[in-house]
Amino acid sequence: MAAALNPLDAMSLLSSLGAFGVFLVLFAETGLLIGFFLPGDSLLFTAGLLCTTSATGKVHLSLPLVLLAAVTGALAGAQTGFWIGRRGGRPLLARSGNEHLLRGAARAEELLRSYGHGKAIVLARFIPVVRTVLNPMAGALGVPTGVFTLWQVAGGLVWAVGVTVAGYVLGSTIPGVDAYLLPIIAVIVVVSAVPVLLELRRDRRRRAGGPS
Repeated sequence: MAAALNPLDAMSLLSSLGAFGVFLVLFAETGLLIGFFLPGDSLLFTAGLLCTTSATGKVHLSLPLVLLAAVTGALAGAQTGFWIGRRGGRPLLARSGNEHLLRGAARAEELLRSYGHGKAIVLARFIPVVRTVLNPMAGALGVPTGVFTLWQVAGGLVWAVGVTVAGYVLGSTIPGVDAYLLPIIAVIVVVSAVPVLLELRRDRRRRAGGPS
């Protein structure tokens, strides 16, 4: 099983590790800088779909167990990332040298500056890479621990539970929907990013003095 495991493929992760794979991926993606490439959104959606009785594949997961693993991984990971940032500061990001991480760090800092701590922490959950680097960035920038914890828990619950349940509901409604998993995941990821992109666009227009 270990030899066949592909950390970039949601089905491979879930086939090999089950709900424990959900916990590991979400913890690494939201808590450790090395996890920025992991498929958090697609993993949650696929896990929810595989909890339905209508899924045609060999893998079947327990929805309560998946939700527990998702929430625990997302919340524990974010808090760990915040602690790492508080201890390591900006040099930790600078030493990485990875262009994706550095761009994500710039976007994370822009979110914190433009929207304030609470809104930025929640929005970041829905943006790949940014949700990896915002947590240590918040720690490095001195965001109060209580404020960070409150909003990362709120955002983590909405993201982890929402995307998983979306997969479960769709899988329960349409028999055999897992046969079209890849295009569905692509649509879900794009749709989830639209509100964030629109909000960023409106903010840029406000700062430029243009119409919203």
